[in-house]
Amino acid sequence: MTPDTIVKGEAGAVQTGCTNLGKVVSVRGSVVDIHFDSHLPPINTLLRAQNGKISIEVLAQMDAHLVRGIALTPTQGLARGVSVEDTGGTLKVPVGKGILSRMFDVFGNAIDRQPPPEDVQWRGIHREPPDLTRRSTKSEVFETGIKVIDVLVPLERGGKAGLFGGAGVGKTVLLTEMIHNMIGHQKGVSLFCGIGERCREGEELYRDMKAAGVLPNMVMVFGQMNEPPGSRFRVGHAALTMAEYFRDEEHKDVLLLIDNIFRFVQAGMEVSGLMGQMPSRLGYQPTMGTELSRLEERIANTDAGAITSIQAVYVPADDLTDPAAVHVFSHLSASIVLSRKRAGEGLYPAVDLLQSSSKMATAGIVGERHYLLAQEIRKTLAQYEDLKDVIAMLGLEQLSPEDRQIVGRARRLERFLTQPFFATEQFSGIPGKLVSLEDSLSGCERILRDEFKDVPESALYMIGGIGEVKKNAPPDKAKTPPTAKVPANPEPAKKGETGKKPLDKAEPGEKTPPKVEPVGKHESPVNAGTPAQPKSQIKKKPEAESAVLAHES
Repeated sequence: MTPDTIVKGEAGAVQTGCTNLGKVVSVRGSVVDIHFDSHLPPINTLLRAQNGKISIEVLAQMDAHLVRGIALTPTQGLARGVSVEDTGGTLKVPVGKGILSRMFDVFGNAIDRQPPPEDVQWRGIHREPPDLTRRSTKSEVFETGIKVIDVLVPLERGGKAGLFGGAGVGKTVLLTEMIHNMIGHQKGVSLFCGIGERCREGEELYRDMKAAGVLPNMVMVFGQMNEPPGSRFRVGHAALTMAEYFRDEEHKDVLLLIDNIFRFVQAGMEVSGLMGQMPSRLGYQPTMGTELSRLEERIANTDAGAITSIQAVYVPADDLTDPAAVHVFSHLSASIVLSRKRAGEGLYPAVDLLQSSSKMATAGIVGERHYLLAQEIRKTLAQYEDLKDVIAMLGLEQLSPEDRQIVGRARRLERFLTQPFFATEQFSGIPGKLVSLEDSLSGCERILRDEFKDVPESALYMIGGIGEVKKNAPPDKAKTPPTAKVPANPEPAKKGETGKKPLDKAEPGEKTPPKVEPVGKHESPVNAGTPAQPKSQIKKKPEAESAVLAHES
């Protein structure tokens, strides 16, 4: 049989000498049932219809001739009886040095209005995690230049960190700031994966990275919220395939940034519902743990290189017990929880200092000094949290002197751990700051030693290093004697003077008759509420009366 020979099956499926063809049986939204007469495509096989305009991934084999797949593109125009082509493989994306400084979709198509990349290979997105024998156990701290993270929640080079928070608490801003701070110091390749987020953010990030001059060592992959659930469900695997190439073939360290991993879980939930699976708790798919593990376990350190991942995790209704957040927690080496309450107080980055944690914060990894300091900071903040109820009911004055010192330290620590970001400089008008770990530790130590107890709390707000406090601190009014108590004329009062203010003093050479205060029944009711007269005036009252009598005579 020649390649051009076509044989029709009983059910309408057709087969050529080089291509396995099927026929659409039903279309329900993004779910497509396809009948194949002879060869049934395996799971995860990519199918194409309408000359490649519509892509479908096989997710289930219904019987000996029927497969059910999820469309990765809109299914507009697809109808029953349309011919479907079996590509014979899984979804593939380009890898190689040619993809650097480019932006792609889930299919590997360039979406930056430039020609397709050259000198690239195409690899399937479904790959196994590295073997345990190839994994590295070395632990090294990954500095970010953000005080609160480097001091309390240090990140691991080659680990996975999550930014947990509800809507509008600053997850994407914090992630963008990390990109700005770390991408310049990153010797390897940076890869940004946008899953189910706003298209505007992707365009802004591309423009900002291009302006910063870091785009030549960066790759971007997007499957944003306007894409079908199948596309959003696979874009994370596509980005990981590219990252694994640079780790395994180029032997480079890779910084993988994902915004937002919850949208991956959400896309899986949509796909599961469309496929007719029984939902689990709160409507999530029953296979959520397996799907998340297949993605997260591919992010690992090996003997060839490391993939360091920072992931934004949306928390529905600020509920950290949500099944999606709980499953993501178990894969991370550092969990940075963002607090809506701190965001409402203007303490940015709005990191919850007590709920955030990192497995790197041990004496054996960060050192004895850093570990003990972090423990002391957490202890001080926890004590302040316990005292908040007492302060709300009775006031700060009812606390003991020791407790007042704890409150002062904690409030100064909270404000010192705020930081102006480069990512928000155009909105806040405050220049961004990059703070080294040593400066951050030194500042916290000095605050805990009460070196800044006489400095207003506002002087520690939105600064970089602790050395900037003196420049921002207003003059301490407590050390300046009140001007009302400083005598304007230090000379002793002469006899006959009534202790008037300097403004009432006559100019030299002028004779001004003394002002006589009304006494007795002539006292004006206007003066009834005036302060009492000075003692010098009270003593000279008889003299004032004699002067009045002499004047009348």
